[in-house]
Amino acid sequence: MKKDIVKAITRNAVVAAIYFLLTFASQGVAFGPIQIRIAEALVLLCFFRRDFTIGITLGCFLSNIFSPYFPWDLLIGTAATLVSCLLISFCKHLLVASFIPVVINGFAIGAELTFIYNYNEYGFMLTSTFILLGEIIAVSVIGYLCILLLKRNKSFLEAIGANKNLDFKW
Repeated sequence: MKKDIVKAITRNAVVAAIYFLLTFASQGVAFGPIQIRIAEALVLLCFFRRDFTIGITLGCFLSNIFSPYFPWDLLIGTAATLVSCLLISFCKHLLVASFIPVVINGFAIGAELTFIYNYNEYGFMLTSTFILLGEIIAVSVIGYLCILLLKRNKSFLEAIGANKNLDFKW
């Protein structure tokens, strides 16, 4: 029992660190009205383990401390990632799961940036569209394809301690 808790904490710490490092390494495109936050691809790990919600949310929180939109991004961006992870963890289809953060982040971050930049309703639609497109690239394309490739590798599933949705088709 104690060993399982230590493994879960370690896995979540590693996921949080990877999220943070990916965001930090790509800061030029990870923040702003036009963004592709590659680290968001990690949200699909919640499809296999519900508790990865903790590590991904922590990684997002730490990344958003360095956001040019601090403190708004710390609050809204982290909350959007948390909600996305929670919903993904209950999903049964990976493709459907990949569109959850697209919609949530698209509108939440779109609204956040509209507020910060004082855009009108057209600015909101344009900003949300760019955020949606960035999330599609990061999660629904890169993340989805990575998971499809890695799911064949039993070592990967063992390393992440996958405990659900092991036999998904798409």
